[in-house]
Amino acid sequence: MGNKPFTVEDLFKKKENNEPVVGITAYNYSIARIADEVGIDWILIGDSVGNNEMGYTTTIPVTMEDMLVFTKGVVRGVKRALVIGDMPFLSFQTSPERAVENAGKFMRLGVSGVKVEGARNIQNIKAIINAGIPVMGHVGLNPQYYFQIGRYKVYGKEKSDWEAVMKSAKVLEEVGVFSIILEAMVPELAKKIRDSVSIPVYGIGAGKEIDGQILIVNDILGLSFGFKPKFVKQYVNLEKIIYDAMTQYKNEVIEGTYPDIEHTY
Repeated sequence: MGNKPFTVEDLFKKKENNEPVVGITAYNYSIARIADEVGIDWILIGDSVGNNEMGYTTTIPVTMEDMLVFTKGVVRGVKRALVIGDMPFLSFQTSPERAVENAGKFMRLGVSGVKVEGARNIQNIKAIINAGIPVMGHVGLNPQYYFQIGRYKVYGKEKSDWEAVMKSAKVLEEVGVFSIILEAMVPELAKKIRDSVSIPVYGIGAGKEIDGQILIVNDILGLSFGFKPKFVKQYVNLEKIIYDAMTQYKNEVIEGTYPDIEHTY
């Protein structure tokens, strides 16, 4: 693995060599540090922090100020991985000037680029790129448009979805994004997008015929509550482990067995 920082250029090299890229969404220093030491290629500080760490039911309430707090912890935990800041709701949609200003706030904290949802604010996205800030796109399911769409849906089940999603991906490529996340998408559509663009595409619930995968760390570790999408694979149940540890601690304090001699100065 080595300690050389992972860059956007490395993403393209891996695509050329047909090597899968491994990404993860994380929100704090400790998890970011472990992910970095394991050799995860890139870390997204996602606005899904709203669902997973702040208790919101959607990502809509998450602010730039929220995102910057979590970003500070993640970047301090990383020495090698590429770190991307997720532009939250209304942080880039309102004007090119505001978009550049907010993207710049992420960059000053040490990220290597930002991610934007959808392809509806192309002039604002272009302004960020023209300011020298690398941008990652995101098509398919866009949680920031939840209230407009009215539900979370899988894209591509209906062939009528294909043209609009393909067009969004092509528009983002043309404007200059360095990669695109495909979310909640049938594998056939995801592969078609991969074959039609020259930039890397990564999936979260988009099959395996793409350039890499990303999952949310809380889902991987069993620390997400409520609905779990079909694409989520839970690798350990930390909720139970933490529950048991806290219960044991509580009982030992009540019983007077903690602190014992070993744990007393």
